[in-house]
Amino acid sequence: MHKINVGLIGFGTIGTGVARVLIDNASVISDRLGAEVVLKRVADSDTVRDRGLSLGEGVLVDDAELILNDPDISIVIELVGGTGVAKDFVLKALGSGKHVVTANKALISTCGQELFEAAAENGLDIGYEASVGGGIPLLKSLTEGLVANRIESMYGIINGTANYILSAMTFEGRPFEEVLKVAQAEGLAEADPSYDVDGIDTAHKLSILLNLAYGIHLPPDNIFTEGIRSIAPLDIKFAEKFGWRIKLLAIARSGLNGIEARVHPAMISASHPLSAVEGAYNAVFIKGDAVGSVMLYGLGAGEMPTASAVVSDVVDICRNIQKGISRRVEPSYGVNAGAAEMAIKPMEELSMPYYVRFSALDRPGVLSKISGVFGEHGISLSSVIQEERKDGGIVPLVLVTHHAVESSFCDAVAEIETLDIVENKAVYVRIEENIGGAE
Repeated sequence: MHKINVGLIGFGTIGTGVARVLIDNASVISDRLGAEVVLKRVADSDTVRDRGLSLGEGVLVDDAELILNDPDISIVIELVGGTGVAKDFVLKALGSGKHVVTANKALISTCGQELFEAAAENGLDIGYEASVGGGIPLLKSLTEGLVANRIESMYGIINGTANYILSAMTFEGRPFEEVLKVAQAEGLAEADPSYDVDGIDTAHKLSILLNLAYGIHLPPDNIFTEGIRSIAPLDIKFAEKFGWRIKLLAIARSGLNGIEARVHPAMISASHPLSAVEGAYNAVFIKGDAVGSVMLYGLGAGEMPTASAVVSDVVDICRNIQKGISRRVEPSYGVNAGAAEMAIKPMEELSMPYYVRFSALDRPGVLSKISGVFGEHGISLSSVIQEERKDGGIVPLVLVTHHAVESSFCDAVAEIETLDIVENKAVYVRIEENIGGAE
C-alpha cells in the first residue's frame, strides 16, 4: 500500500488530538483512502511532557527543521498558532514543496493572501478547515457543497467560550464576571479572555468566511466588532419577555449596495434554530439563492473535534497526491471582479431595531424626555418596559426602537446619557429580525 508521510509541528492539545486520530484511526483512514498516512515526525519544544500517546522511537523531536527539510514528508501540519514563527514554518514548508494543513485562524485571516500566493506559485494545497467551526465541515460546505449558490447571508455562533457564558447567564441568571470565572476554572476560557469575549476570535473567523463566500479579503481589524462584557442578566430577562435570546453573532449579508460584515451581540427570535445552540457548540446559518437556508452545527473547538477537521484536510490532500494533482479546490475564493467591487457597508449606515436599557430616575416626565431625544433623531419607539417602581430612585427603563440608522441611534443614546435623569452608560443590543427567512 502506498505510504504518504506527514510531519506535525506543534504537539499541544490539538496536536495531540491529531496524532491520536492518525494513530487510532489509521486503519479506517487507510481503508477509505487506499493509502497509508504515516505520522513520520512530530516537532515541539517540549519533548518530555506525557501526552498519553506513544509515538514510537525518534518520532518526537524539538527541531521543526527536521520536518521542513525532510524530502520524504509530503504534508506539514502547522499547529503552533499565532502569526510569527507559524507563518515562517508555513512559508518554508511551501517553499520546500510540501502541502500545508493548519488550524490557525489568526494566520489565515491576517496573512492568508500571502500564503495562498506562495501555495499557488509552488502548485501546492493549503487546508484550513479547522480554522473556523472546529469539527463542523463549514469551509468545505462553502467551497464545494454550496459552490453553485450566491450566498445571501451568514449568521454564525462561532466562539464556544462566548456562547457558553451567554448560555450560563441565561439559564442560571448569574452575572458575566461570575460565569467567566467558572469558565476559566473549567478550562473553557483563557486567563485573559479578551480574544473570546470581546469578539476578536469571531472577527478572525468571519474574515475567513467573507473570503470564501464573497471573495473579499477583509482583515479582522477592519470588521466592526463588539463583545459581550456589557450584557447583564437583566438584559437577558428583558429579552425573554420579548421572545428573544441574546447571542454573539458573526454576520455577513450581501445586498445591492455592498456587504455587511460585523460581530456583536444580537437579540434573535427564541424560535430561530440559532437560539437553541447552547454551551460550547457552534452553528452557522447560511442562506443561498438556490439552496435556501442551511444550518451547520457542532462542536466548534476542543481537541478531538478540531483534530477531526485537521485530519480531513490531510486526507483530502492525500487523495490529490495519489492522483498526481493539486489545487483541485482552490484554498481561497480567488480574484473575482464582481465580488471584489462589492464594498463593505459602513456600520454607521446600517439600519435595524435596537433594544436599549437606561438606568433612569423614577419621576414624571422622564420617559417623555428620553423619547423626545429619540424623536429629534428620527427614531420611533415600538415598546417600553418599566416594571419596578422606586419613587425618586433609579430604575431600569427599557425601550425597543423601530428600524433606526446606527449613527442616529448612537448619537441619540449619547445625548440621553448626558441628561441628569439617567445614570451610568446605557446598554443596547441590536435586534436581528427574520434571519435567513427562518423564525
